[in-house]
Amino acid sequence: MRVATWNVNSIRQRLEHLLTWLRECSPDIVCLQEIKCVDDAFPRLEIEALGYNVVTHGQKTFNGVALLSKLPFDETKSGLAGDDEDAHARFLEGVVTLKTGVMRIACLYLPNGNPPDTDKYPYKLKWMSRLLEYSKERLKAEEPLVLAGDFNVIPAAADVYNPAAWGNDALFRPQTREAFQSLLGLGLTDALRAVTDEPGLYTFWDYQAGAWQKNWGLRIDHLLLSPQASDRLTDVGIDSYVRAWEKPSDHVPVWADFDLETA
Repeated sequence: MRVATWNVNSIRQRLEHLLTWLRECSPDIVCLQEIKCVDDAFPRLEIEALGYNVVTHGQKTFNGVALLSKLPFDETKSGLAGDDEDAHARFLEGVVTLKTGVMRIACLYLPNGNPPDTDKYPYKLKWMSRLLEYSKERLKAEEPLVLAGDFNVIPAAADVYNPAAWGNDALFRPQTREAFQSLLGLGLTDALRAVTDEPGLYTFWDYQAGAWQKNWGLRIDHLLLSPQASDRLTDVGIDSYVRAWEKPSDHVPVWADFDLETA
């Protein structure tokens, strides 16, 4: 079973890219972020034609997340608990049935948090705190769980081309990294780092200053796994080649393979 995440940075602008990649990569479950459209405007039919079930939690112009699955969803739920006034479309979870039990996938688009001297940074940290509480509760179920998405967190110096330049950025501030480490401290596993310690593995390159051509990248798109999921992890990959396509997203897909059988 392959689970993937991709911040597409506008589904309507990147639909052909997505369809091409889905045909090539054939993931079983995909978490999309920044779809940037309301639910009714999502190109559901084109994606369903490739054999996917589609659930969206959209928002006009900004944010928005979607789950695509070759397996039917047993249940889905949008919105992260802990703040009834948070109207941002940033969280969507789904459950699918396996031969042995179920698998839960949470698609996340964490707040960027910049500029850090505004109220955007406290909002980011509060969102991460809510995610920590959600994860604590979900881990009690002892089921395969994947938190997948654009976390807007650079976990370590090895995950950014020039750490010194990012010291005060909301993505790399000590508080941000500590909040990410708190998730790992619960028993979640950073899928990529479970298979390699190699530096220079990035998932995002800015559109400015030839960042892609110079490989000035960041690793901010992650899959975090419960012990029951990490025990079944077999491979992880970053499909960085799609960043070279014409008019690409500034993010690329990340995927993880699991030795799990579908029902």
